Amino acid sequence: MATAPSTIAPPSRPKAPIRWVLDFSGWLLRMDRHALTALMALLVLLILLNVVTRYSGMPLYWVDEAAVYTVVWLTFVGASVMTRLRMDFAVTMLTDQLGARGARVAKSVATLGVTAFGVAMLWMCWQWMDPVGIARHGFDAKEYAAESFNFLYTERTQTLNWPTWVLQLILPVFSATFSVHALANLLEDMGAAERRTHPGFDVVNADAVN
Repeated sequence: MATAPSTIAPPSRPKAPIRWVLDFSGWLLRMDRHALTALMALLVLLILLNVVTRYSGMPLYWVDEAAVYTVVWLTFVGASVMTRLRMDFAVTMLTDQLGARGARVAKSVATLGVTAFGVAMLWMCWQWMDPVGIARHGFDAKEYAAESFNFLYTERTQTLNWPTWVLQLILPVFSATFSVHALANLLEDMGAAERRTHPGFDVVNADAVN
């Protein structure tokens, strides 16, 4: 008697809030990729400009500072990307001794810690930059600094003469994207959704690292 071929049920579609988090994380990852491309191109141009101007005897001193800040932004954007791609390093001496279920629980707890760190960093950036406080003083940096002793909005860079808060915006931006990526990883680790692939990042193998 012939038996009907067994079928494997497709994975259930995650609920709307979970899909929104994963979709938003995917969109942020694409934006991170464009930012990385632009920052790397800018860094190369700055280095070439530095070489040409120094060789010609007319060095531009602001180029060095601009290159340093470009590397800083590259580092934070790259860290955000690595979080979603799970390219962070992991010590597996403990989880290797656990079963599949125990390893999954341990991984979820670790990812929960990463998410909590991102949220805490975002909260600290809010306290540090205090957008409500500066707005309450009519965006008068000197008046705000005199009352709060927070001189973030009065400081300027040495050679570019840019407001330092503009360049330090990478910290809250990183905290926000990092938190979203970590939350997306946590939802996948907890089994609330299937682990997604990320087109455009095919050159890396995240499973080989973590």
